[in-house]
Amino acid sequence: MFLIETEKDLLQSFRPRDREKVEVPKGLKFPLFVRDYFAWVEPAGTRVFLVCPSPDKTRPMGLAFRRDSQGSSMPSQMCDWCHTYGSSNEIGLLSTDVNSKRRVGVNLCLDLRCKEKLESAADLSGRYTRDLLPPLMERMRRFATEALRIHSVPES
Repeated sequence: MFLIETEKDLLQSFRPRDREKVEVPKGLKFPLFVRDYFAWVEPAGTRVFLVCPSPDKTRPMGLAFRRDSQGSSMPSQMCDWCHTYGSSNEIGLLSTDVNSKRRVGVNLCLDLRCKEKLESAADLSGRYTRDLLPPLMERMRRFATEALRIHSVPES
């Protein structure tokens, strides 16, 4: 769990290269208490934003993803983070800049509502939801460290 006290703190959780792209949801109230992670889709639907614990778990970390062109011919795809299946309208390629010359992508729920999908599946199967969330959070951290080389969030 973490606390984001102001809009400025929310923007500071993103890498400097991503901050100008962030569109804070209208009506978002601060302080914002986040249990596991916070995600939203910008109104235009082109970008998806994620704020989760940084790999060193000291501060919140923000990632700005771009929804890459849809139209996969696959009728069903699996999210690499929550391992749920969905159509190409639900699951697809989200990408982000590593640096000015390189982008990486990962096949994810297009709205990053992985937690809700895991909770729903747990409810239907009679499983305990809290057992399913640590692996999801670990996959998010692994993406940040391995694909983006983020190990901690700078103070700036």
